[in-house]
Amino acid sequence: QVQLVESGGGLVQAGGSLRLSCAGPGRPFGSYAMGWFRQAPGKEREFVAAINRSGGSTAYADSVKGRFTISRDNAKNTVYLQMNSLKPEDTALYYCAARLTILVVTTPREYNYWGQGTQVTVSS
Repeated sequence: QVQLVESGGGLVQAGGSLRLSCAGPGRPFGSYAMGWFRQAPGKEREFVAAINRSGGSTAYADSVKGRFTISRDNAKNTVYLQMNSLKPEDTALYYCAARLTILVVTTPREYNYWGQGTQVTVSS
């Protein structure tokens, strides 16, 4: 059973920052491509950012480019999402996901494993 555990969510004012963390699966963490997704009430789950297993390639949704940064520390089995200049429209439940692949994966259906999510609320 692969477990992913997100943390770091919370309530922040617009313009503020948060860093989300996701503790990854037990087998060598460096075998997994990782992604962050979010889902707001009444909306579909959407892609936020993704990183390949080495950390050398990343991808971002247009809505977060220049504000969010995905990174990983394979020695700590952890992937991060640094979120700066937060906006009220960033409010959502944020999920991390994992897949055994060498690629950067940006679509939810291609991921095999999901965490339970961490809530991010940005007040105006």
